[in-house]
Amino acid sequence: LTYFGILPFIIRWVGKLLTFLTRAPKFESFFAIEMMFLGNTEALAVSKLQLMRMSKERVLTIGLMSMSCVTAALIAVYVKMMPAEYVVTAIPLNVINALLVSSILHPVKVAPEEDTIATLSEGGEREPFFSYLAESILGAGRLVLIICANVIAIVALLKCVNVLLGLLHASLSLELILGVVLFPFAWLLGLAPAEAFQIAQYMGTKLITNEFVVMLQIQEMVPTWPAHMQAVMTVFITSFANLGTVGIILGCFKGLVDPERNLIVARNVVYMMLSGLLVSLLSAAICGLFVW
Repeated sequence: LTYFGILPFIIRWVGKLLTFLTRAPKFESFFAIEMMFLGNTEALAVSKLQLMRMSKERVLTIGLMSMSCVTAALIAVYVKMMPAEYVVTAIPLNVINALLVSSILHPVKVAPEEDTIATLSEGGEREPFFSYLAESILGAGRLVLIICANVIAIVALLKCVNVLLGLLHASLSLELILGVVLFPFAWLLGLAPAEAFQIAQYMGTKLITNEFVVMLQIQEMVPTWPAHMQAVMTVFITSFANLGTVGIILGCFKGLVDPERNLIVARNVVYMMLSGLLVSLLSAAICGLFVW
């Protein structure tokens, strides 16, 4: 699609429409929608050409946005475990809030001449199709290996930290610590203190592990919860915002962009986690306003 100019064409015109509505740059606007259908890894992979020609600051914005999505392919799995109406609601909310939060955490002013869509024909004659195809396949294989290595390393590191915390106290873990930290935010979502503490523990677990771990833990309990509690919890966990995703995104950028652009993303891992957390909280708060 990139080679024949189809993807740049779609980005250009869908981006113009979304830019008119959101006032965000064309590619950032399109990327938010692209993530909703493809997921963060696939959206980054098909955007390699654009990422290589964007400024470092805009590449970091894409990294922040990549923490806040789910892929359409997993929706069917989610709705079997959680209330379908809240799962479907979470997806567009995450897209809108990803644009909003990334622009707040990392505001970047893009000049009109920079707000362009990269094409292969820029700067000279295109390389032969099969040469481009072979290079893309090789790049994809390398990308998969880098992502796997990053995810394994981060999961192993988290397990090591939990083991060390367990030596201090049997019940101490990163999930518990994050649950305590997130309690005030859960309470601000309109939950009673007891409910807020329970939800905060699941929020902490989700950030350390992933959404499937939490969904498997609570799928039997959710129908017994009040509607507001169901809405807040479901919308919060319907995203890829967790530490494992950080490893995936870092692996993607390592395999897609030059070291300089990769470095600025790697240096802002805390911002990436903060972005994912804020988007999830904001989406849950918005949905919770309408469900009581």
